[in-house]
Amino acid sequence: MSPAIVEQVERLLGGRTRDIRLNGELAQLFGERSWPRTAKIIRAWMVWVIVLDVLTLGLNAILLPTETVMSMLWPASILPPAALVAAIAFLRPHALWVQGVFLLSAVFLILLSVALVGVNSGGEFYERHLTIMLFVAVTAIIIFPIPLSWAMAIGAAALGLYLVFQLRNPDIEAGSALAGTLFFASGVAATVVARRTATIFAQKTFLLELRDRSRLAELTDANSQLELLARTDPLTGVANRRSMMETLNHFWNEDLKRTNGAAMLMCDVDDFKHLNDNLGHAEGDRCLVKVAGIIQSSMRDERDQVARYGGEEFLVFLPGSDQQEAGVIAERIRSRVEAASLPNPTSRVGPWVTVSIGLAISMQNGEPVSAEHMQRQADAALYLAKKTGRNRVVVHSPEVDQSLQ
Repeated sequence: MSPAIVEQVERLLGGRTRDIRLNGELAQLFGERSWPRTAKIIRAWMVWVIVLDVLTLGLNAILLPTETVMSMLWPASILPPAALVAAIAFLRPHALWVQGVFLLSAVFLILLSVALVGVNSGGEFYERHLTIMLFVAVTAIIIFPIPLSWAMAIGAAALGLYLVFQLRNPDIEAGSALAGTLFFASGVAATVVARRTATIFAQKTFLLELRDRSRLAELTDANSQLELLARTDPLTGVANRRSMMETLNHFWNEDLKRTNGAAMLMCDVDDFKHLNDNLGHAEGDRCLVKVAGIIQSSMRDERDQVARYGGEEFLVFLPGSDQQEAGVIAERIRSRVEAASLPNPTSRVGPWVTVSIGLAISMQNGEPVSAEHMQRQADAALYLAKKTGRNRVVVHSPEVDQSLQ
């Protein structure tokens, strides 16, 4: 959701419930969410009106004289097609004004049909069907989850038809027609108010859902950020030791059998303590950030993982890499760090920052070794690289272990 929508939701929920009004994009979202339910209710109501109209006409044909039934027949025939067209119109979404035209036209024709059945029949049927017409209008207002203006239009149409036909009723006076209209108007008005209240509560529920969704999204994003922070070294931006341990455990538990081995590089900045002592910790931090970036840019793709493993030590994990390919990557890292010409004037190697790298592979004598054993071998190779002059890559071999003894 956009910030503007979130702000509008909070503002509406912060005010009084009765003052809730949805406008613009928020009203559109509410309409899209509520349309399937609204359309289903309207279609069902229209179908039942058709069924009841047919059943009533059939029952009247059995119980009433033929002449009376014939007088009911043509006005009763208005209802089914009007209701059917409305039901079909609500099979798929349309613009709001189109929906309103279909619904209000259909309801007006249905009310007119019910009223004319009584007017044409005369006698006891006259006022009875006008009352039934009002009942039909009230049920529509109550059941349909529609805008207030539509509900008011249905109520006004019903009361207008009632008044017009009652004024033409030969059995009552004009005063009685007006009094009856006012009486029923109070009931219709109460129904419209109830419809408005129900709509407000439906809109409030919608707003609460939007707020909950927004807060859940914020919480999810915050959790993701916390998870990222928990797995990232705050200085260099690469993975931290914990994240690398999870990567290694997952690889050895899940992917080792499906991958053709792996390689590991232990990279250490040469004479980093001299750099800190001579140039200060701020320059030391800048150096580590630059070295981390160089190592990261030297990887093959997103499969390769880089982590800050200690103060000035970085571990590189290369799944699916053999000794030759890992050696190329290690030499690329070493040469790029040296070429970056980061100052380290008191280094025993030269005036620039350099790195020593120990390399170990997971497949030895055709058998895989554990992640812990592989790390020890990479450490041993790194130690030998330091011992033999720094700024170099040493690959672990049995001779490395012998030279360290």
